[in-house]
Amino acid sequence: MTKREKIKRSLLAHVPKDTINQFLSKDRTPISVLFMSLMVGIFSGLVGTYFEVAVHFVSETRTEWLKSEIGSSLPLWLAAFIISAALAFIGYFLVHRFCPEAAGSGIPEIEGAMDGMRPVRWWRVLPVKFLGGMGALGSGMVLGREGPTVQMGGAIGRMVTDIFRVKNEDTRHSLLASGAAGGLAAAFNAPLAGIMFVVEEMRPQFRYSLISIRAVIISSMSACIVFRMVRGQDAVITMPQYQAPEIASLWLFLALGVLFGVLGVVFNRLVTISQDLFTRIHKNDRKRYLITGTMIGGMFGITLLYMPELTGGGIWLIPNITNGDYGAGFLLLLFVGRVFTTMMCFGSGAPGGIFAPMLALGTLFGYAFGVTVKGIYPELDIDPGMFAIAGMGALFAATVRAPITGILLVIEMTNNYYLILPLIATSLGAVVVAHMFGGQPIYSQLLHRTLKNEKLRQRDLPKDAHS
Repeated sequence: MTKREKIKRSLLAHVPKDTINQFLSKDRTPISVLFMSLMVGIFSGLVGTYFEVAVHFVSETRTEWLKSEIGSSLPLWLAAFIISAALAFIGYFLVHRFCPEAAGSGIPEIEGAMDGMRPVRWWRVLPVKFLGGMGALGSGMVLGREGPTVQMGGAIGRMVTDIFRVKNEDTRHSLLASGAAGGLAAAFNAPLAGIMFVVEEMRPQFRYSLISIRAVIISSMSACIVFRMVRGQDAVITMPQYQAPEIASLWLFLALGVLFGVLGVVFNRLVTISQDLFTRIHKNDRKRYLITGTMIGGMFGITLLYMPELTGGGIWLIPNITNGDYGAGFLLLLFVGRVFTTMMCFGSGAPGGIFAPMLALGTLFGYAFGVTVKGIYPELDIDPGMFAIAGMGALFAATVRAPITGILLVIEMTNNYYLILPLIATSLGAVVVAHMFGGQPIYSQLLHRTLKNEKLRQRDLPKDAHS
């Protein structure tokens, strides 16, 4: 035995075995967390991707039914009403009967869970949000699929920790956040936006650490890989590829951001008003709740026939807008109409998100602004579509208060990387103005409302019900 080997053995002999075991245990823990985050990302990607496939299938089937047997035996408007009403009924019934926390977006529920204020009953959330979302979104209501995928992703994160019986609170928190990131990444094929959404928008709840950041990155990346394996690698929205606008025109993008800052505050206020209005209508009574929701779904079935631009999440509408299919006046009317339909659907408590409707609204107003600017300053070499893309990020920034997430999301969805400077200018103006007017971030506002209503409900329960 050499002298060096003797010294090494002597040193090891004086190190307590407990110290070695603790070191090995600490070394294993991050690897296990990262492995579980990979699982969370894969499952979130599968659920989020096939949720999109399922919603598309329901929408296509609804159209086929109208063209075939049902449409030939009944008046077309009546057939459309019945089919969409039935689909909406499924969504509302599943939510109210089995899982009330699956109503609406679901993102505030995940933020509340990350703060330890809301439960995550994944065994209920996953089937109800998936099937209920299929019904509500498939009926033609103005809802997005990103809220459901974020909530289902978070539920998957909690499911994995329960299956592996994880007791460490930091690990459980990291995997919950990882699921949310994976869900958003799978919804929009946007891995960077998925990561930044958790880091920026959920910053009051997210516990920053090297392990949690790594877990979120792995989950978002793996969810996006799953999405691309199933749906392809193209951007979610097919749009023209714009070059960077002139530096002299950047003040116009900042001015657009100022307008969106005001609109964002008004939009968030309208969300609260619409939710309170529907609560007064149905008073949380199941029969009234189902009748209200079913009638709304049927109305959107008829609207699909005669004014489809006012229905659906609106992602499909964005390329049509930027291709110049509509004039500025019609776009502003459509903007007002879609604000109304968005409030009607989201305020009613249907299981669907508000991300996609906001992006469509931002595109509508932004393109109308761009057409107006083009008429006033014809010498500037700018396309109205640039303002449409900037508007997508600006309304998101003003309502959600996550400008970096909005910028990344729009760039990844449209593949317009040259517009990063206009996007920054517009989003910055929107956030600053929204903050000056005292508006609250939409998801924090919704979480606060949920907790307040829960306290009121608990207060009104009989004393024996609490026990």
